[in-house]
Amino acid sequence: MNWITSYVRPKINSMLGRRDMPENLWIKDPETGEMVFHKDLEDNLWVIPSSGHHMKISARERLKSFFDGGEYEALESPKVVTDPLKFRDERRYTERLRDAKAKTSMEDAVLSGVGRVQGLELLATVQDFAFMGGSLGMAAGEAIVRAFETAVERRLPLVLYAASGGARMQEGILSLMQLPRTTVALDRLKEAGLPYIVVLTNPTTGGVTASYAMLGDVHIAEPGALIGFAGPRVIEQTIREKLPEGFQRAEYLRDHGMVDMVVSRLEMKETIARLLKILLKEKADAAPDMVEDEASDDAEMGPVPVEAAEAPAEQPKA
Repeated sequence: MNWITSYVRPKINSMLGRRDMPENLWIKDPETGEMVFHKDLEDNLWVIPSSGHHMKISARERLKSFFDGGEYEALESPKVVTDPLKFRDERRYTERLRDAKAKTSMEDAVLSGVGRVQGLELLATVQDFAFMGGSLGMAAGEAIVRAFETAVERRLPLVLYAASGGARMQEGILSLMQLPRTTVALDRLKEAGLPYIVVLTNPTTGGVTASYAMLGDVHIAEPGALIGFAGPRVIEQTIREKLPEGFQRAEYLRDHGMVDMVVSRLEMKETIARLLKILLKEKADAAPDMVEDEASDDAEMGPVPVEAAEAPAEQPKA
């Protein structure tokens, strides 16, 4: 074999050092169509800088960005019976669960952790929509009940980030039973006098809005979040009328009294810390000035005479 036949033509790609480009390097803004660099979006907590559109965020990323230094104690996921109804539609329920676990690296749709936010210790529970649409099944319901019980045991306020499409149909009535179970656990938290703040994210729908997601002391919503029981398309088909602009969105619900405030994800941590200090009757930043003003007002008024304070009102003559 001579040198002509043994010669191998070099590949152009190898000469130029070409590398495959990741498909998700740039992300498209659903509202404006603008392309945003993946790293910039991640550093901005998955909020598009130009439009303020809030992208979905995983449970672990949310907890990491929420707690001081990204450090928290993760609560163990409870073990429950898998596929109690032996459910199957187009695929087996066990197969759907296996795929969801592999996709999210979670045991189910709920993740809880204990940590500090601006020095204040609390328990945070997050629903991850990436796990079967954040649907509420036995495992997710048990995780939420455990979170309430742990908060009561440790005397901690609880912050819950809701994101769900509703009850998990593959578990039937067993899924619906999680609604009263979580409500009873929530009542125990309130009986203990501990604050409960709910953050409604996109989307929060179905049976979750008929239970723990709408029973908080304060309800906060992320901008543009879809919040409601049935979806707008189902409602329009039922009542045969066109719904108002922005119906079931966070801003619409705030204007109609269903939500207390709409807060950007970038300001959520500071807002929740301030609210918890108020609910726990701790002194907020402005509290010392208020105390001084009240003390000065009392000093100007002077002491109230005991005789005037204790003198009974004059009875009318018969």
